[in-house]
Amino acid sequence: MVTRMLLAGCTALGALAVSTSLANAVELRFQCYQDGTECQTWREEIAKFEKQNPDIKVTVDEVPYKAILESLPVQLAGGSGPDLARVSDLGGLARYMLDIRQYVDDADYWEKNFGDELKWTRVNGDGDNGIYNLPDQLTVTGPFINKTLFDQAGVEIPGDKATWDEWAEASKKVADATQTPYPMAMDRSGHRFAGPAISYGAKYFDESGKPITVDKGFADFAKKFVDWNETGVMAKDVWAGSGGATYQDASQEFINASLVFYMSGSWQVARFGKEIADAFDWEVVSPPCGEGGCTGIPGGASVVGFKHTEHPEEVAKLLDFMAQEDVYADFIGKTRAIPAHKGLQEKGVDYPGATENVKKALAAFTQAARNLTPTAFEFQGYKNNRAIMNATVARLTQAIVGESTLDQALQRIDADVNEAVKASGDAK
Repeated sequence: MVTRMLLAGCTALGALAVSTSLANAVELRFQCYQDGTECQTWREEIAKFEKQNPDIKVTVDEVPYKAILESLPVQLAGGSGPDLARVSDLGGLARYMLDIRQYVDDADYWEKNFGDELKWTRVNGDGDNGIYNLPDQLTVTGPFINKTLFDQAGVEIPGDKATWDEWAEASKKVADATQTPYPMAMDRSGHRFAGPAISYGAKYFDESGKPITVDKGFADFAKKFVDWNETGVMAKDVWAGSGGATYQDASQEFINASLVFYMSGSWQVARFGKEIADAFDWEVVSPPCGEGGCTGIPGGASVVGFKHTEHPEEVAKLLDFMAQEDVYADFIGKTRAIPAHKGLQEKGVDYPGATENVKKALAAFTQAARNLTPTAFEFQGYKNNRAIMNATVARLTQAIVGESTLDQALQRIDADVNEAVKASGDAK
């Protein structure tokens, strides 16, 4: 009887200890948007973290991307909001982000594997070595081709070091031979335009980091691009069909097999795998080359903590867990994303359940990520890059539709960017 009473007492005390521990647990709120299954997958990984750290409870609030773009900045400006969030406007929100360097176990691990992307949130000058963001989705701009059309036309697919001119020539041959409406198309986006421009030698910035936008490399590719739109090599309606900085893609044209070569990016892989299925063979090819290299532009999303949190150490502990290779690889594989993690870019990632063409496409974009130029990373990390992208789209469209000459368009791009940078109060 005494033994039973003692056991019952111990059980009660144990339950009370667990209850007290849960009551005293630190609660973190993680605001998350998803393109596919990112929030769902992070919930699965965070459940493992909570099991290892019963004194920390994490609530994942899934919200629309619009809330991240519009509502979250307002909250942060007022000193409130979640402890963490998944965001894409890294430069714009960097001022609110928590530097976790002092809390992580191995800052060198972060630098080695995520160093290029960490620079995108370092807006406090050259001496800033803070760790503010975990890039959980690296995107890379690059081209897709309809391989079936190349096979039908009997045209050899250009090699990895082929130039833009060589791709334009090959795509035109394929379109003519197969009576395909469009040889080439590029998303109506200054972000998409920047990779080819850099490949043609565009520097975008001078040695001090000040934007110069229009230089010889930029102008050379702009001339070629406008010419291709005028001669039908590029699908003109993609850019000419909208005004201002409005975004437009050509994904439906590619899905419908009415396009040979499509300059877009890695975020299209999952959609193409699902919507094209086995209708035709498609591939991701290396970015075409120019005298400045063969590059796309990186982008993507990051999970970040915020300065206003009352629990900086716990936020850092969670981010450090999410960044570890095994956890990160599991997340990337399940969400079918490109790893920003340099070690995993070299080793490769397993994508369970993905079709072979999707796996091949993701591997091709992962390789492209390893070959991105420093200028491409600098462009993506520049906090006023939206001004460059918007001016590029709006003014080049005016040249394409005949509202201005190319020279006038290039002059206006420079003027627009200078005005926007001045209005931002930033010399850079």
